[in-house]
Amino acid sequence: MRILVVEDDRKTADYIVKGFAESGHVTDVIPDGRDALFQATREAYDVMVVDRMLPGLDGLSLMKALRAARVKIPAIFLTSVGGVDDRVEGLEAGGDDYLVKPFAFTELLARVNALSRRPPAQEQVTVLRVADLELDIVKRQVRRGGETIELQPREFTLLEVLMRGEGRVLTRTMLLERVWDFHFDPKTSVVETHISRLRAKIDKPFDVPLLHTVRNTGYSLHAPR
Repeated sequence: MRILVVEDDRKTADYIVKGFAESGHVTDVIPDGRDALFQATREAYDVMVVDRMLPGLDGLSLMKALRAARVKIPAIFLTSVGGVDDRVEGLEAGGDDYLVKPFAFTELLARVNALSRRPPAQEQVTVLRVADLELDIVKRQVRRGGETIELQPREFTLLEVLMRGEGRVLTRTMLLERVWDFHFDPKTSVVETHISRLRAKIDKPFDVPLLHTVRNTGYSLHAPR
């Protein structure tokens, strides 16, 4: 599951990200409501966790703007504002659930899982495709040119992130955050090593390369141009 956490308190965000990572989920964290609006309208997420008190654009305004833009990502408010009227206000703004701080992570995880199981308001993409490369998110399968490709869990996550960002250049820092949940540079070649392994599996056996290195910038996965 890919989750967007909109939270400006770093300790709270780190705690949430750690818990989701241990449960096998990929998490992006954005501390600013306006930046989160931009991100959520351009990237695919399974669930959003949103604080109400945010810089740039508060949580209520963020949800109203997303729903007005017909972005239907399930969202749970996670906030210290917990009166009955506040909860009603959050739900009427477009939130699907409401949890008050302080909170137990196990409850947050259970609520997020419940939101992800709800029937989608519109058909959600479960198979990503770039040229003849296919990644089935539900079945956890990868195929290219009709041939099955076996990937390790971290390689699968790396490929999913690259395919979701098709055509965009993803920097080493972005990959460290989205795939390994590192919000610092570990001073290792973990990204380069996994890129090399992934390229050996999805590119080298085939005629046309899809995974490209952008010198001094990062990596991009796209069909031939």
